[in-house]
Amino acid sequence: MAENSEGLETDVEDVEEKKHFQRIVNAFRCYRLHSLVRLCKTLKYTNSLPESHQTVLKNYKQHLEKVRVSIEHNFEIFKLIIQDVAHMFENADHSNDMKISSQVQATLSDMDKVQSLLKQVVREWSEEGEQERTTCFQPILNEIIARFPSREYNPRDIQILVPGAGLGRLAYEIARKGYTCQGNEFSLFMLFASNFILNKCKGVNLYHIYPWVHQYHNHLSSEDQIRAASFPDSDPSDLPPNSEFSMAAGNFVEIYTESDTWDCVVTCFFLDTANNVVLYIETIQNILKPGGYWINLGPLLYHYADLPNEDSIEPSYQEIRSIIQAYGFEFLKEETGLRTPYTQNPRSMMFYEYHSVFFVCRKTLS
Repeated sequence: MAENSEGLETDVEDVEEKKHFQRIVNAFRCYRLHSLVRLCKTLKYTNSLPESHQTVLKNYKQHLEKVRVSIEHNFEIFKLIIQDVAHMFENADHSNDMKISSQVQATLSDMDKVQSLLKQVVREWSEEGEQERTTCFQPILNEIIARFPSREYNPRDIQILVPGAGLGRLAYEIARKGYTCQGNEFSLFMLFASNFILNKCKGVNLYHIYPWVHQYHNHLSSEDQIRAASFPDSDPSDLPPNSEFSMAAGNFVEIYTESDTWDCVVTCFFLDTANNVVLYIETIQNILKPGGYWINLGPLLYHYADLPNEDSIEPSYQEIRSIIQAYGFEFLKEETGLRTPYTQNPRSMMFYEYHSVFFVCRKTLS
């Protein structure tokens, strides 16, 4: 009976996984229609205004047509991104899940994530995102080099894990320095796009997107909304000979269970993606080798806080700091108040930034 029960649970999990895959694929396919609905709402209202108003809004209406063209172009890029995703996972064939189905509908949240992906591409793989990467990635890269200097270590022997790797740029930069690095990501939105960039893009600035086209406000110039960004700004295939760089899909705490495996775990804007942040800390403590380093940078947004049907705890940083110490970590470096923007439009009249925490911890030897 137990075996049958487990088999049934596995079948249910497989069905849910397939439905999830279909839903995310459908979200990419629905991008054009969803985006044009928003645009048409503005156009309809504009066309309902008095003729005298429409006359002075002539340039604005021409601009909205350029917005439409930009959306159409983004859609072509999204079609390229999902073109080969059916076979991107070694242990699964999703060919049947690529069929167009009305049974699995993308949600509004899914559509927001597709649109946000445009800004994520800018942050990680465009020249325009260089400042954000310098602010968030460079302190981490500097610490890795300081903790594992090439005069004392063969970088290839150093195993570094980057959970919550997003589109893979930070893990890629670590691998470019010769370290063995694996990025881990759970989101299919990120995995589809990172697969396209890392495995299909063999060169620099091969494609362009319009990342700010869905931001309809806070522009000094209309051109700022339809400003293009090219990607990738660095050739993803440009890695040292015999380098070890990989991306693993799945839930961080479920995949990484082997004790004393990694020399370093890097978390960048990741710690607050947990329902239970203690489980993340526990997992990192378990998988790090004795004496291994944990390098973290980011805020505490807590992605699941206040979401319907989701459980979440939201400890303050001081509470998290005590928990980290309770799990046997020693703080070697700690900075608070680092000003770190995330996928921000540099030309927008409105600008958000986090005051992040940056720390380096070492797992005790005993």
